[in-house]
Amino acid sequence: MAITEEAPPGEAAQGEAPAALGEKEGRRLSSPLALTLLLLVALMLQGPIRGALSTPVMQSWMTVFVAVVVQALPFLVLGVLLSAVIAVFVPPSFFARALPSRPALAVPVAGMAGAVLPGCECASVPVAGALVRRGVTPAAALAFLLSAPAINPIVLTATAVAFPRDPEMVVARFAASLLVACAMGWLWQRVGRTDWLRPPAHATHEGQSRGEAFWGSVRHDVMHAGGFLVLGATAAATLKAVAPASWLRTAADNPVFSVLALAVLAVVLSICSEADAFVAASLTQFSLTARLAFLVVGPMIDLKLFAMQAGTFGRGFALRFAPATFALAIVGAVLTGAVLL
Repeated sequence: MAITEEAPPGEAAQGEAPAALGEKEGRRLSSPLALTLLLLVALMLQGPIRGALSTPVMQSWMTVFVAVVVQALPFLVLGVLLSAVIAVFVPPSFFARALPSRPALAVPVAGMAGAVLPGCECASVPVAGALVRRGVTPAAALAFLLSAPAINPIVLTATAVAFPRDPEMVVARFAASLLVACAMGWLWQRVGRTDWLRPPAHATHEGQSRGEAFWGSVRHDVMHAGGFLVLGATAAATLKAVAPASWLRTAADNPVFSVLALAVLAVVLSICSEADAFVAASLTQFSLTARLAFLVVGPMIDLKLFAMQAGTFGRGFALRFAPATFALAIVGAVLTGAVLL
């Protein structure tokens, strides 16, 4: 009878180890190989690529794209750094102590607090959640959530740089955004219900050192805000270079449609508030009021903000809060534009 010798378990594992290592090594090499192949393809197609980029349409597109990104990037970086400082080093209890106990008075005070505390909309949502968790009335926390990314010094300075010939845009953006933030706070105080709002259970940076939380906040905001800035610059450049001038004139000549179109565009593009003024300034076919609607709506409600608000305060809250904010932001922008622009 033949005797079959079985390899000891240790030897079997050793025999399989080279195969597993080979698979890992293959995965490691696949990424550089793909990059090498991509570079080779680009090298072989450099003639057609160069020809496509030299067309007037692409040159116009690149000019607008680079101009928007280069102008907005310093404000974006500064805003992200200051936002991380506020989120990490300023305790939420400070806001609770600084706000009046009466909700009707706490709402405008919280709204005005956004004028002195730099922060993009990505940071305002967790900060507002921390305020609610520390006992601040939800109406005041929501007013701060809407005002902070819209009227802080970084955003207003960027707006002044983007509209050097229209300084009234800075005043109009400040007035309209503060008006809408306070109106939403008072509206929530009057009709909001506690079961619509799900307060967050814990802070975003709990369990981390201040340094880790700071750089984590910076990395998060740079990746998100930078990506949306590129998206917004791409859309603005494409709109300027590709869309027929007759279409833009038709949209811009209709006061109602132009405001609604740019308001919806602000929601879809989801541009960081430190950079949206430069995108709005490039849409020269549209009226100042329509561009003001773009600047008021964007920092208050867009696709990423809706997702963040739903994740922080609950889907039921976001489904009620977002449409009301969108409608009030348009009304506030139109009324302010009629008076100041």
